[in-house]
Amino acid sequence: MRFCVQLPTERAEAPDEFLTAAAIAEMARAAEAAGFDACFVTDHPIPEDAWLASGGHHTLDPFVALALAAAATERLRLQTHVLVLPYRNPFLVAKSAVSLDVASGGRATLGVAPGYLEGEFAALGVPFDERNELTDEAIGVIRRAWSESGVVHEGRHFHAPGNTALPRPVQQPGPPIWVGGNSRRAIRRAVELCDGWLPFPAGRGLASRIRTAAIRTPQDLAERMDYMRSHAEAVGRTTPLDVGFAPFASALRPDGSVEAGPALEQAHEFAKLGVTWLMLNVPSATRTEYLERVAELGEGLVRPLRASG
Repeated sequence: MRFCVQLPTERAEAPDEFLTAAAIAEMARAAEAAGFDACFVTDHPIPEDAWLASGGHHTLDPFVALALAAAATERLRLQTHVLVLPYRNPFLVAKSAVSLDVASGGRATLGVAPGYLEGEFAALGVPFDERNELTDEAIGVIRRAWSESGVVHEGRHFHAPGNTALPRPVQQPGPPIWVGGNSRRAIRRAVELCDGWLPFPAGRGLASRIRTAAIRTPQDLAERMDYMRSHAEAVGRTTPLDVGFAPFASALRPDGSVEAGPALEQAHEFAKLGVTWLMLNVPSATRTEYLERVAELGEGLVRPLRASG
């Protein structure tokens, strides 16, 4: 089991507290010092107001935020969780990801998903109904851009007549690509095209809102993991897939203090199912609170789980 913690770059209401270069550097260093293996950030370039009013959020550009974290750390991996892949031309995504990988010395993980906010697609001029096809196409194009010279590709909305992008990634054949989503289609995409899968806890209400399948219990997750393994066998995949999942049980009490016991118990259960990464969010009113909670999670959750093997 490895451990990834969110950097709160969605806190647009408190930019001085969470979004400056100094703030991101301090939080990333705290995550590294606490024993976390990676940090992650989210992606919403231009969310629609109705979604924001119902609890949605803004965020910094993920590659800018992760570059700042990279400059402040030495071993912490840097993950988009998740980049909405259809929003951008895949060659631009390939360039951003390889730039982060080279600048960080090979620490980038590209977490992607098709997206679900129809109003954000409209604002960006991307056909919402094509999001799954655009995602599948982009994954292949990104891998080609990282490894090939003279790329020729007739895309759904672009044409590459023979194009080359340098530098090459530090990680070979490229940064790991993980894909988010709870549906069987997302699982098939992960198995057939990617290096990792990012399911997440979701009740029926949330799952309907973000257009994916519900995962409400460890049994739901186990059934999805079984489907992942059966599909891998069906298509002849032998390389294991990383799986990142957040605990159903919070490691934080209502007052914000750390209570790692329930999350520890679930993490052991997840490991038996085949989950390889524990994904953690750390709600905090201030940066000081964030730093304290990250340190406490390191002591109460990360280090005990690592010590238990």
